[in-house]
Amino acid sequence: MSSPSSGTSGISELNKRLLITLFILLIYRLGVFIPVPGISPAEISRLFERTSGTVFDLFNAFSGGALEQASIFALGVIPYITASILMSLMVKAIPSLEALQKEEGQAGRRKINQYSRYLTVPISVIQATVFTLALESGASGEAGLAFRLTTILTLTSGSMLVMWLGEQISEKGIGNGVSLIITMSILAGIPSALFNMGRLVSAGDITVLGMGLILAFLILVMGVIVFVETASRKIPIQHPRKVVGRKMIEGQSTHLPLKINPSGVIPPIFASSLLIFPATIMVVTDSPFVRMISEGVVQNPFFYNTIFAVLIVFFSFFYTGIVYDPADLSDNIKNSGANIPGIRPGVKTADYIGSILNRITLIGSIYLVAVCVLPSFLQRDPFNLPFYFGGTSLLIIIGVTLDFMQRVQSFVITRNYESFSTPGAPRPPRRRRRF
Repeated sequence: MSSPSSGTSGISELNKRLLITLFILLIYRLGVFIPVPGISPAEISRLFERTSGTVFDLFNAFSGGALEQASIFALGVIPYITASILMSLMVKAIPSLEALQKEEGQAGRRKINQYSRYLTVPISVIQATVFTLALESGASGEAGLAFRLTTILTLTSGSMLVMWLGEQISEKGIGNGVSLIITMSILAGIPSALFNMGRLVSAGDITVLGMGLILAFLILVMGVIVFVETASRKIPIQHPRKVVGRKMIEGQSTHLPLKINPSGVIPPIFASSLLIFPATIMVVTDSPFVRMISEGVVQNPFFYNTIFAVLIVFFSFFYTGIVYDPADLSDNIKNSGANIPGIRPGVKTADYIGSILNRITLIGSIYLVAVCVLPSFLQRDPFNLPFYFGGTSLLIIIGVTLDFMQRVQSFVITRNYESFSTPGAPRPPRRRRRF
């Protein structure tokens, strides 16, 4: 695609990308309402009544209600996210894959992403098989091999199509496609949530004061999320003096910004994806031992939230270690001729940056655990607050929205810069001075 030659064409390119993103999200939402053939809606309702209040509620929210409706998009992007987690672990464990990612740069990362797509297929088949067995007793007509194969193929194909739609948003639209699909799925539940809240108020189950307190708490949580997601730890960097021609340019002081929450919304999404898969197997099995584990762990709020919190902390440090390499940052600072005041270049600088990253990652992980776990306790005794949005959902919505706005802003700035730096490009007319 050729770069635009003016600011107007840059805006037109942005509008085109926004329309492509909106069109793909619309296709995804339409697919949510296409059911898998041969599934009884009554059996689906009984299944979700049996699993209400567990991790399946979050799974259903991530799919935008597609799981509850036994849609062709019931699996959503969960298999692709699970494959990405496993692939990231394999990159750290297998030296050849780590070398492929580091040495070949963008081409190596594309190769790793291709492996993640391949891995998504068997994961989708496994999850589709488990979901099919869970619904087999409620299938209309005689459930047999034909029903199983058809349902598994439909769910797997739907999951692969959702993955492809997310990649099209990332390449031809704007924003992270998978994150936007998850956000759109969560936002799709707002109308029903508002209706349920209004019904509780009209029935007298919640007072107007109680509703005001709930809204105030939500606003407070959103404010905290926005503040932390936009906050950063600035490491001062000093650039030396330079001689350009016959002029001496004084050294400049800049900074290296490190986000307080470097991993963003990735840890809660990864942790939820890992908890969903074993929980699905526990629902369809008849083993007394597995049932006991399900009732004691998956359906126990304390143990479930404890495991959830541990996984969030683990993925916070794991993802930050993948994205930020203190040695690379130290080399970049050294190669530019700059230094951190009071810190020797090289290993000392890398250790200094690494210690700061460890501290802010710890703070960010504690923040993520508080935001994601606290609302789940407020939904239970003795509080029983009727939240639709859990902390994970709020974090994803706000985090992805902020990221989307930054990408749009960066796109506009980049296009305008290319426009004014291109030789022969039209310049904005100068205003005449009036005396």
